[in-house]
Amino acid sequence: MRILIDEDVHVKVLSWLKEKGHDTIRIPSGTKNGEVIKLAKRESRILITRDADFSNRFLYPPSQSAGIVVLRIHPPKLENLISALTQLLDEVSESDFHGKLIMLEEEGYHLLT
Repeated sequence: MRILIDEDVHVKVLSWLKEKGHDTIRIPSGTKNGEVIKLAKRESRILITRDADFSNRFLYPPSQSAGIVVLRIHPPKLENLISALTQLLDEVSESDFHGKLIMLEEEGYHLLT
């Protein structure tokens, strides 16, 4: 999968995703949300972020993206993030991410359109 990691996601998630074979890049620190979503769209990348602003479907319509995953895991410990992401990536195909907003929690995930 082509994935864009937001600056607010644990940096080791990037290396873990790369080890799993995903084409993954991290957004530079200080990049504005508008630029983040433009990059994700331009490069057809699934955005993974902790920024709840991206759950606003009016400002950031998931239908215009390769998918947006908002991490709602508190505290955001690395092992909890990886466990939840493993479940998500094992259960949801790449094509099923397209146009979806996914709220990812420790207990599971919710796919929204």
